[in-house]
Amino acid sequence: MKNTLAKIIICSIIVAQFTSCKKALDNLINKEQPTNTFIHHTIKAGQHSSNNSVIKSGEFSELNFIVKFDNSAVYTTADPANQKDINKLYGFADNNDHHQQFSARIGWRWSDGALRLFGYVYNNGIVDYKEITNVEIGTEINCTIKAATDQYIFSVNDRQISMNRASKTIAATGYKLFPYFGGDEVAPHDIHIWIKEK
Repeated sequence: MKNTLAKIIICSIIVAQFTSCKKALDNLINKEQPTNTFIHHTIKAGQHSSNNSVIKSGEFSELNFIVKFDNSAVYTTADPANQKDINKLYGFADNNDHHQQFSARIGWRWSDGALRLFGYVYNNGIVDYKEITNVEIGTEINCTIKAATDQYIFSVNDRQISMNRASKTIAATGYKLFPYFGGDEVAPHDIHIWIKEK
């Protein structure tokens, strides 16, 4: 009986210490991280925006980043027609205006058995998009968005496309845009995306 009671007490102490350490670790993880490390973005089930969507304004002539997706990027929409909707990955608003007026982002979706990345822009409130390439889940994917005089240049690994830019500013002036699910539907399950700026 004494041995059993002693084991229970020891186990309780270990669990309490582990819980305390875990809370300390969680507090560290939730602090703002430097830009040379991957930042974990989570879009919770039933949500559109990621947990790390914060307004960060500035000028962006070029945005270079590395992204990683895990298997949570594989999803099926409730309405099959929405499977072709493009989710947003990362980018910036432009022309000192709202992002649904002027912006450039890399978009993504799971469709036809592949993870696809897109150039996704708003010019004068009109959305346009163009597929760049398919990418592999679990790999580090190099991405760049450049704001040139009259075009945006999107690069994903060794593939590049250009799209019209109607903004009148020399550099893209606005704010960063973070991972977003939808389209019409919210995330069907937690989606995890890791982004590191270069």
